[in-house]
Amino acid sequence: MKKFPPIIKGMPVMLHGGDYNPEQWINSREIWEEDMRLAKLANINTFSVGIFSWAMLEPEEGVYNFSWLDEIMDMLSKNGIKAMLATPSGARPPWLSQACPEVLRTGSDRRRSLFGGRHNHCYTSPVYREKTKKINEMLAKRYKGHKALGLWHISNELSGECHCELCQEAFRNWLKARYSSLDELNGLWWTAFWSHRYSDWSQIESPSPIGERDLHALNLDWKRFVTSQTIDFLRNEAAPLRRLTPDVPITVNMMGFYSGLNYNEISKEEDVVSWDSYPVWRGDENDVRTAAAAAMSHDIFRSYKGKPFMLMESSPSVTNWQSVSKLRRPGTLLMNSIQAVAHGSDTVQYFQFRKSRGGAEKFHGAVVDHEGSENTRVFKEVSAVGSVLGKLSQVAGAAREADIAIIYDIESQWALEDSKGYKQDKKYLPTLIDFYEPFWENGATVDVIDQTHDLSGYRLVVAPMAYMIRPGFAEKAKLLVERGGVFVGTFLSGIVDESDLCFLKGAPGPLKELFGVWCEETDCLYDGEQSMVGFKGKAYAASDFCDIVHLQGAKALGWYEEDFYKGFPAVTMNEYGKGQALYIAARMEKAFLSDLFDELIRSLGIATPFSGKLPYGCTAQTRTDGEVEYVFIMNFGTKTALIDVEGGGASMLTGKAVAGILELHPMSLEIVSRPVSPEKRKI
Repeated sequence: MKKFPPIIKGMPVMLHGGDYNPEQWINSREIWEEDMRLAKLANINTFSVGIFSWAMLEPEEGVYNFSWLDEIMDMLSKNGIKAMLATPSGARPPWLSQACPEVLRTGSDRRRSLFGGRHNHCYTSPVYREKTKKINEMLAKRYKGHKALGLWHISNELSGECHCELCQEAFRNWLKARYSSLDELNGLWWTAFWSHRYSDWSQIESPSPIGERDLHALNLDWKRFVTSQTIDFLRNEAAPLRRLTPDVPITVNMMGFYSGLNYNEISKEEDVVSWDSYPVWRGDENDVRTAAAAAMSHDIFRSYKGKPFMLMESSPSVTNWQSVSKLRRPGTLLMNSIQAVAHGSDTVQYFQFRKSRGGAEKFHGAVVDHEGSENTRVFKEVSAVGSVLGKLSQVAGAAREADIAIIYDIESQWALEDSKGYKQDKKYLPTLIDFYEPFWENGATVDVIDQTHDLSGYRLVVAPMAYMIRPGFAEKAKLLVERGGVFVGTFLSGIVDESDLCFLKGAPGPLKELFGVWCEETDCLYDGEQSMVGFKGKAYAASDFCDIVHLQGAKALGWYEEDFYKGFPAVTMNEYGKGQALYIAARMEKAFLSDLFDELIRSLGIATPFSGKLPYGCTAQTRTDGEVEYVFIMNFGTKTALIDVEGGGASMLTGKAVAGILELHPMSLEIVSRPVSPEKRKI
């Protein structure tokens, strides 16, 4: 295992910076100079610039002004700061909407938007594509070879969809490429339902609250098309950048569990993955769950390419668009930032560097407040993060090696959440976090992948609520288990195929043979209602969903203890080849998942940083270059924790030896470097 190359060529260090909007201060050049001074004090070495600058770069059609950006790029270079230079398509200038209304986005209600907001454009519009490609080409030509240029930042938080006539026609063409004929589409969409069979391609329109919305396969294909069209637009944006600056990497900042796009497909267009993280830190016991959810998100974005990613945005203080703009308690910023590094990020960046005076984000947290100096608590904490990152240069490029994978599949989520059955709130994402959290608590490294991913490198794969089984996934799961791996599935799995058609011959569909069970029915419980399950001498609470299954080769490990399905299997295990497939038939409480996965970690010999169970609220995450491993030990709980770090190693924060019992106060951390043990070292 070797280190990955640095994200920005020639900078084998942790990157530290944030969104910088000097155009908001274009008449205050003294502020630009002050920002350079403050950036140095905050240990900042990168700035994202130009994200929403189109109206300043092209104030009138065909009239350009790059002089201010020239000045900023030169200032960044002079001060040793690299630019993550953005393309400005995320918010178009007013003149473009006025000159060509076709660029305005149309909603699902078929109303065309007025100018305003951001991401308010039609991705299909030939005019918008031409204009974005032109200005991107001008940026690439102008700054090609500039010492400050480190990376291309494409647009900003790609999102949304357009339902205009241009997009309708593009959707129909996409469908014609996907299906061999209209008859095939009618069959797979099950259009005989409610007499909705199409007799001409022109009759097909995107889902709408004033039109068709009950053909689930249509809804699915529309979402797939939106991702496809977004990718096509992205390629249009990237083409001049790749042609003129082939050695400058490209990224697209993504957004956590955003479900509007298939990020796995988007990530294939990037050289490096980046995302914007805004956990809701409360300063109480809820922060443990918040930390686990944030950790899982980091692992999702790292897993897309299996290499270090970028934390492109995070708030150094309050987040103005959350329901409560809660101040970050002392120490939270460092924990939030370093947790990203622990899970594979080689950057910590903020939105925003200097707080805006006006507009929708004038109360969003910033490194530099309206007060304008380095004399604030937040600025000092940002500087402290930069100081810690400066001690972690050798971690940059280090990998995360996972024996465990959790399946998070956006297409399955789309289908599950669109289904008109079971319960209105299926709790798919909370269930994923429930299954992830026990591994996080043990310090086990987890990849979070979708059903298209190769499973052969894992020893344990967990697929919660795999409602849709996509082509090839069942075969990969069987092969994993045949070769000695363990596959864990759950309730509401194997219900539909990729066209959202229910499998005949019963659930869990193509996974029936692997699990050795048949699910006849699923009982859905009211909120607050529970059913008890007995498992290995303990009783655990089940909620929301209880599959009623029959054994068809598997053996029962746990049974329902209540209701008319008392005595039916609730947890099963099937020997398959050299491995095992476990089926969890009900949505079980966290104690059950902790007990089950603790046992699997031990029985499979999955590596964790320390042999003992970590205290509640604590985690230990590892990165390695194959020779040295770096262990990030963190306490997100509300109580001081004592952690046995056994042989320990050297503290990367103090340089002192760490061994035996480590005392960690709430919201505090330690980072230990130690040689990789001979049995773990890979040649």
